[in-house]
This record gives sequence, structure tokens and C-alpha cells, in this order.
Amino acid sequence: MTGGPSSTSSPGRRRRDAEHSRRRLLEAALELFSDRGFDRTTTREIGERAGVDAALIARYFGSKTKLYIAAMEARSATDGPVDALDPARLGELLGGPGRNAPGPVLRTAVLPQEDPAVQLAAREQLYQRLVTPLADRLAQEGLSDPQLQAEIAGAALAGIALGRHAGTLSALDAVPQDQLVELVHALLTRGLGTPPASHEATTPAPATTAEPRNPAHG
Repeated sequence: MTGGPSSTSSPGRRRRDAEHSRRRLLEAALELFSDRGFDRTTTREIGERAGVDAALIARYFGSKTKLYIAAMEARSATDGPVDALDPARLGELLGGPGRNAPGPVLRTAVLPQEDPAVQLAAREQLYQRLVTPLADRLAQEGLSDPQLQAEIAGAALAGIALGRHAGTLSALDAVPQDQLVELVHALLTRGLGTPPASHEATTPAPATTAEPRNPAHG
């Protein structure tokens, strides 16, 4: 009988195990970074959430900072640019029906990071996914100061999402998700001066008809 390595130690199995562990670390990191931010999340917590040895973070990503950047890039590749004026995508930004924590990119708009590399990477993702697409849309619609307006809108959305997730503002905490999306969408469109969804504002008023003269007055 010839000996040999078992199937569980074959290169193919080890490669699949490594891919699984790396994916689990990415998922766990994204959840924790979204909920607590970069500085308050430890590699040990990420490993525990992922169900793998936290030491594998250094092997697969190099450092916690690089894991954070990889998690943001993975989210960006999955979600793509966000149209903040599309109610469906707006709902996702605001946490979705599940009241999820704001993603790490949105948090960066109002919560700066201590690590310069993390701050730079998060800022780039914030502009790439949210600010620049909105600024481009506003510019195409002929609005003034589209970059400034897009940045103000991004900061407002981040504040609303973080406030709702924290649960400290009673009315914001209690409002149903669909109503919140409707309110925020209305605030954004009015505040940014974007064209209304309906044609009512651009429909000319019907011409008035002069009243007939009273024959008694000649």
C-alpha cells in the first residue's frame, strides 16, 4: 500500500480553504468597520466574527489598514456608484429595511480616521461612489456649484444615516423606512434644486378668459 497526502491536505483543498478564510475576513471586517469604524475595531474581533485565526489578516492582507481598504474596494466593486437621487439607492444609503449600519465610506464623510492611509482611501471611495456621480448629475442639469452641493448632500446623508443607526433621535429612530426615504428624497431634490419628477411645474397655466360685459352697463 502506497502512502501519500490525504485529500484534505492537497494543494487544491488548501487553496479553497485560504479563499474561504480570506472571504470570511473581508465580510467580517466590512460588518465591524461599518458598525464601529476603523479605530474601534480590533483584528481579534474581526477574526472572531469571521471564525478564523486573526493572524491570517497579516498573511492575506498585510495589516488591518490594508484589510480596511480591501473591504471598501470590495463593497465598491459590488455596489458601484450610488445615485443619491434614486429612491432605491437612497434607501440603501440610509440603512435599508434592516436598519444596517452606514458603510465605512459614508462614515468617513463625518467621522475622520486617525490613520492617514485609511482616511485617504476612504475619501477616494467617498468621492468615487457618491460625491462625484452626484456632482456630475447636478452639472449636467445646469445647477450652480455642483461640487459643493454634492459634498453638502453627502455630509447630510451620512449624518442622517448615522443618527438613525444610533437611535438617539426619537422621531428619526421611529419613522418607517419608506417614509424616511420619501422625506430625505424630497429634502434633497428641493435643496439641490433638481427638476421635479412630474411635469406639473413646467406645464403652463391655462389662459384666462375675459368675463363678458354686463349689458346693463353698456
